[in-house]
Order: sequence, then C-alpha cells, then structure tokens
Amino acid sequence: MTHTSYLELSESAIKNNINFIRGIIGDTTVFSSVVKGNAYGHGIKTYCMLAYKYGVRHFSVSDANEAFDVKKTLPFEDVTIMIMGMIENSQLPWAIENEIEFFVFELDRLEKAIEAAKKVKRKAKVHIEIETGMNRTGFVPKEVIKILNYVEKQKEFVDVKGICSHLAGAESISNYKRITDQKKKFKNVRKRVKDLDLFNPTYHLASSAATIRYPTTRLDLVRVGILQFGFFPTKEILVHYLTKEKIVENPLKRIISWKTEVMDVKTIKAGQFIGYGTSYFTNQETKIAIIPVGYSSGYSRSLSNKGKVLIRGQRHKIVGTINMNMMAVDITHADIIEKGDEVVLIGSQGDVELTVSSFNDSIQIINYELLTRLPENLPRIITK
Repeated sequence: MTHTSYLELSESAIKNNINFIRGIIGDTTVFSSVVKGNAYGHGIKTYCMLAYKYGVRHFSVSDANEAFDVKKTLPFEDVTIMIMGMIENSQLPWAIENEIEFFVFELDRLEKAIEAAKKVKRKAKVHIEIETGMNRTGFVPKEVIKILNYVEKQKEFVDVKGICSHLAGAESISNYKRITDQKKKFKNVRKRVKDLDLFNPTYHLASSAATIRYPTTRLDLVRVGILQFGFFPTKEILVHYLTKEKIVENPLKRIISWKTEVMDVKTIKAGQFIGYGTSYFTNQETKIAIIPVGYSSGYSRSLSNKGKVLIRGQRHKIVGTINMNMMAVDITHADIIEKGDEVVLIGSQGDVELTVSSFNDSIQIINYELLTRLPENLPRIITK
C-alpha cells in the first residue's frame, strides 16, 4: 500500500544550501545542523543521511528521542549530536554512554548528569546554557562562575564542551536593542570564563537569523535550522542579505515538494453545497476533483475555500471545508483533469509554483509551523 501523499527532497538543493551556509560562516566555525521538529518536517532520517553525505558532522536536536533517531541513522564516530532541550533524568545514562552532548541550564540536570556519569563510568559532555535575555532556560550570568567551580570539582565526570545562549528574535530589527544587550551579556560571560582559565569550551550563540544579520555572533559554532532547508527565517532577513550582497536572486533552493493525486472527478449541479456544512455554495454547475489529503495529513483546515493546488500546470482553488482525509478543488475551467493526475500541494509543476511562503498569505502561518506539521509517516523520496 502507498500513502495518499508523499514528499520529495531534492538532493541537489540540500547540497546547494549546505555550501551556501559554509560560504557564510567560513572554515573555522562549526556548522551544527539543527534537525529538531523531524528536521523541520523534512524527516530526520532522510535529511540527516543526505546532510552527512555533504559533509555535515554536527547535529542539534530538541530532545533525547530525536537524538536517538539521529544516532540510529548516523552511528558513526565522527558525528556529534547535541540535545538543546528536553532529556529526562532516566535518559541521561544512555546519552552519556553514547557520547551525546546536552545542554545544562539548571542545577538538577547537572547533578543528575554527574550521578549518571559515575554509574556508567564515563564523562557527561555538557553545554552550559546562559540566560542572557530570552527568559526561557539557562543559568543567570552571576551564577556561571559558581557553576563552573562546582563542575571543576567534578571534572572526572563532566566535560564542559560548550558555553551557549539563545538570541530572542534575531529575525526582526524590532529586537535589535534586546539582541545587542544579549550579545554584551554573553561577551562578559566569555571573558569571565576565560579569566577562570579552567575550561576551553566551544562558544555558540547564533541561529539562522543571527548567522546572516549578526556576523559577530557566529563564534565557534552556529546552530542553523531553517536556512539549510531553503528558507530565510523571515522576508526581512532575506532582504537584508540581498541588499548587503547587492544581488536580486535568492541563493537558497527549496528542498521539499508535497504531492498527491486526483482521487475522483465529478460534476455538481448549481444550487448545491459542497462537503460538510454550508461553507461553499455552487452558483453554477461546478466540476470538482477530490484530493485524498486533509488536516490529518498536515494540510490546515484553515485553508478551506482559500488554499490552492496545482494540477496539469494550473492553479485550482479549494472549495468547501477541508476534511480529515480529503478536500475538493474547483476544476470547472480546466480542459481535462482525470483520476490519477498528479496534484502538487507544495512545489512546482511546469512553470507554476506553490511555495510554503504562499500559505502565510492565506492563513498567517509561518514556514516553521507548516513544515513541522507534516506527519512523520509521509514517505520521503529523494530526487535529484
């Protein structure tokens, strides 16, 4: 049995985007590929395999379960996996035994990591996260020296691999003051750690947006997510980059296409409602194509009577309410559309394209949200 829809990942686009990022950060800064949210919907297993093929050796994830998926996909000694968010205390021994690095941002995790390291007789590889203004997770700057002195006493069981923080909105110039303050706080922490002269950690601060807009935040490592998948974090960051480089063409390539096929074609008389409820009324005889994709497949119900699909190189509007497993599109003015015809939900067909960004115009959904809603069970097919 095949799934009702599938995703295509362009290998050449992945190669292009990785090379673009490397060109931005240079040879001395490590590129950590952020693959949280099932690699932003692209599929951790499929994407990580291709990223590794094109030289990526450092991967950042949100939690221990994602780390497990990356480790299973890339069980190689030259791969580093870093957990930025959730890891249960019960998962710490596994992480330490498998040399998975993880953020420490509160005392309980640090203490439990040391206990686990003693049990498995291996060092816990940790990144000390500093709270510089995101107000989410991290030790406040005044606690850092106390924490590091504590770690120094436990150095047989702890290896401080990094000192890090997270910027609160580098994708918008409206956050400039906030970002500037964070940079200053982190710079002061770096100086204090260097003066301590006990550790030689990797320092990291930059996300995709900061990597483009704030070059001084690149430091030893950058945690890049959305850029590698062919999207600038916001239109503002894209314009910033194009203006700075004095170019007009987006250097990134979109990796993902989402496709399905026509399940049925039928004609509805004038004066009828289509689908559940009364959201669409036929004022004239209307021909529709039934598409076997709905909100359970990650296609938002909010796109009812708004979204569009591509069939035979033309845009066709969704009519009626999107159901759990199907939707209808108006093909009244199409020449010929038949059962089995390819339907593009995201991507190109001939010279016409439906981008992920176009969904934002219809229902105010950001790229990140749309992509990460794509179900894990959708087949991911690698194309050239």
